[in-house]
This record gives sequence, structure tokens and C-alpha cells, in this order.
Amino acid sequence: MNDGPVNGDKTPKKERMRFVSAEQVAQLAGVSRSAVSRTFTPGTSVAPATREKVLRAAQELGYHVNDLARGVLANQSRLVGIVATRPEVGFRAHLAAALAKCLIKRGSIPILINTGQTEDELLAAQKILIGHRAEAIIILSGSPPASFFELAQRNGQPLVVIGRSEPDADHVRAGNSEASRKAATAFYESGRRRLAVIGSNTGTPAIIERESAFLSTAESLGVPVVVGRGGDSDYDGGVAAARALFSQTLKPDAVFCANDQIAFGLMDVVRLEARLRIPEDVAVIGFDDVPESSWLSYQLTTFRQDPLTMAQRAVELMERRLENPGLPPGYERVIPELVIRQSFRP
Repeated sequence: MNDGPVNGDKTPKKERMRFVSAEQVAQLAGVSRSAVSRTFTPGTSVAPATREKVLRAAQELGYHVNDLARGVLANQSRLVGIVATRPEVGFRAHLAAALAKCLIKRGSIPILINTGQTEDELLAAQKILIGHRAEAIIILSGSPPASFFELAQRNGQPLVVIGRSEPDADHVRAGNSEASRKAATAFYESGRRRLAVIGSNTGTPAIIERESAFLSTAESLGVPVVVGRGGDSDYDGGVAAARALFSQTLKPDAVFCANDQIAFGLMDVVRLEARLRIPEDVAVIGFDDVPESSWLSYQLTTFRQDPLTMAQRAVELMERRLENPGLPPGYERVIPELVIRQSFRP
């Protein structure tokens, strides 16, 4: 005998999620539905006794305001899009976490869009955020096309870009050139004369700026520099670039790495494959000061970017733009601090 459902039978359906409603709060508190709405709307007038009843009932029932519905009515949500390529890697992971913390603190809802750097991928991410009425977009990486900015401007959606400059957007940048010049000068003053710089073939604006400033400073000091590049700005890229550099007859005695992930790959190749000592044979400076830099295996001297400081500056620019849409683009530059550890001591 078949015990399953037959034609015409109604199969049990999973109950839908049911949140506590304002009507339920009103019934328990013995007040009107509008009194509940006024209680949870900033700036509205409600009698103290009524407010106390509503808040007591809301706490007992576990009620929270439906922010989604309010956003629909206002044609704007509290969503803020964080757009990044590979947000789980290196400094970007810490920056995304810091942004989420700052946005939640101000009452915003961060939404992370993990996307690529192509025009189609970025525009798809933007359409999602506009469709959900995000109040702003913060871009951590990628090279947004002109249409990205045009669409945001037509919808009145503020854009904040971290790590690059864009003429039509507010932006936060690290002092890449200042740090890179300092690295080249420190190597030179310590007596190092066979310098190298490692970046990547991805060619992000930050990587290019760090490479260029290091090269130009070394050139002005009369010191030649060998350039190494991996496929990406990560550990594997550092390994690949280091193997190429240290397979040469004349090996560098000091290497500036465009970020810490690259530096970790380089350091492992130098010690484990080239059998050289750090810093006696090869001095190393990185960039970012991610937590792994202080690990006993690396003890990397590096330039510290503070993710919380950069996140706070980005959110401040966003708030400035939301309050005054007609202001010219804002610009914040955060100068990294050199953190001295064992891989190089000036």
C-alpha cells in the first residue's frame, strides 16, 4: 500500500518564518497600532506612559522594527555596499571587517559584494546595490568603468573608493609613495646596494605607485633595482617572483615587497630554498602590517596601514556626501608607519 500523497491531497508545508508584528505589540500594550509606530520613530511625539507600555510589551515579545519596510517606504535602505575582489585575502580582509564594524556602529547594514575587476562584474554588483536602494557604495578594489560612476550619480548614490583616486568619487588612499621612498632610503643608508622590489602582474594602482616610488628613489640615489613580479599580489606571487630573483647569479641583498603576503612568500624561498639568512644576507620590508607579520616565523619589518583608521575615514566621507551631495570630492590620505622587526633593522 502506498502511504504517500495521492492526487488532490495537500502535502504539509513548512511554516513560514513569522516575526513579531507591531499589531501584536499594540494588543499586548493596550494601545493603538499608530502609537507603536510613533514610539519607534525618532522625533515623533508620544505620551511617556504610552511609550513605557509599548517598550515593555516589545521587550516581552522580542519585537524589533521592520527596517526593510521602512526603507521601502522611504525609497532608501540602510544598506551600504562593500565591493571587493577576493575580500578574504591579506589586508583587504581586515579592511572589510573594520568597515563592517564602523558601519554597524552608525546603524548601517553592510553588505559585502565579492566581485571581479571586469566592467560586467562591477556593473552587476552596482545594479544589485541600486536595486536594493543601498545608500552608498564603498569600493576596496577593482577599476570601476565610467558607466559605474554615471549610474551612481544618476541615482544619487555616493561612492567612496579606497586605494585609488577617481575624479568623481570621494576616496581614501595610503601614503604609498612616502613609504616606498622611505624604504629605498633606509636600505641605501644601511649599506645595501643590490636592491629589488617585488610587485605583481595585476597592476593595481597601489602596487604600481609603490613600485614606481621605490624605483625612482633608488635611481636618484644611484642604486640599480631589479624588479620581480608574481602572477598576483599574494603568497604564491611572492614565491614565484622570489624564485626568479634568487636563481640569478647576482642576488639582491635587500627587497621591498608591495605587500606582506608577497613578503611571506619571498622570505620562505630565501630561507628554505636559497639557504640565505634574513636579514644578514637579505633584508626585507613589507607593506600593510597584517597580523601574520609579527609571527615568530616572519618577524617582518613593514609599513602599517591601520584598517580601522582607513575605515573610519571612508565612513566619514560617506556621511559627508550623504549630508551634502553637492560638495566636491573629498580626499583622505593616511601615511603608513614603519614597524621595525627582525627582517630589517635600519
